[in-house]
Amino acid sequence: MLYTVENLSIRFAENYVVKDVGFTLEEGKIFCLVGESGSGKSLTALSLLKLLPEQAHCTADKFDFSGTNILKASDKELHALRGKEISMIFQEPMTSLNPVFKVSSQITESLRYHLNLSKQEARERCAELFKKVGIPLEKMDEYPHKLSGGMRQRVMIAMALACSPKLLIADEPTTALDVTIQGQILSLLKKLVLENKMAMLFITHDLGVVSELADIVGVMYAGELVECAPAKDFFTRALHPYSKALISCLPKLTGNPKRLNAISGTVPKPSPDREYCAFMDRCAYKVESCAKKQVLQAHTPHHLVRCVRYGHFL
Repeated sequence: MLYTVENLSIRFAENYVVKDVGFTLEEGKIFCLVGESGSGKSLTALSLLKLLPEQAHCTADKFDFSGTNILKASDKELHALRGKEISMIFQEPMTSLNPVFKVSSQITESLRYHLNLSKQEARERCAELFKKVGIPLEKMDEYPHKLSGGMRQRVMIAMALACSPKLLIADEPTTALDVTIQGQILSLLKKLVLENKMAMLFITHDLGVVSELADIVGVMYAGELVECAPAKDFFTRALHPYSKALISCLPKLTGNPKRLNAISGTVPKPSPDREYCAFMDRCAYKVESCAKKQVLQAHTPHHLVRCVRYGHFL
């Protein structure tokens, strides 16, 4: 286990946007965190690097990265970890890359800071990274605006991998890309995780992407983790009504084409004291017991679900 999180909660003022979330990230494994916009996925990812806004109040029973409690880490410890031990790929590279610097210089800066490489050594390492992620070397001295969206995202991946991190966090890194480039980036990420024996947390709302990438799937809804399971078990035997609803929205490639399913309603707003099932108002299977506090329970040692009625869906 590389990163262990237990009972993570994040609130703004009195309203909880993430509540009692827990998971583990392991070397060589890809943990996909899925859910609709507003479910708390990105805030959970940012908390792993202690990059939450100042107004956020974050607590956890355990927040351990390779023996370091990130919540209690000093600024000096965090500077040493970010970019070296833990790296992050953001959703839109044009807002993450500095437009006035060549892409190579943005990668060599990290190499020289964390690994104390000379200018020449950093440039040679940058060239190796470009080859690894499939960027022609003649693009090294281009500015971000001269590169395509796919190339910019590859630059972001190269930057994230520069110092051989133990954990890679990817927050919807392929959302802005077309399907062909998306497939290439996903294949590249999966290959790099295996080759470098990294752990990866992949944030997405696209279950099609999850089916291609995930070893483990975690489903978030209204700030809570409602299901967590190995990918194979999740897609063949999802237990939570929300998980089932998400899977039912996937396009079907066989049989007669039909109108895509949709989940009616919206994710509820953050609340300071909600104890009932957050999905209850949108659930087709709700009963009186759904109005009580829901706890994450083990269907099997590796398949957890937050639903009092999950046994009815087996």
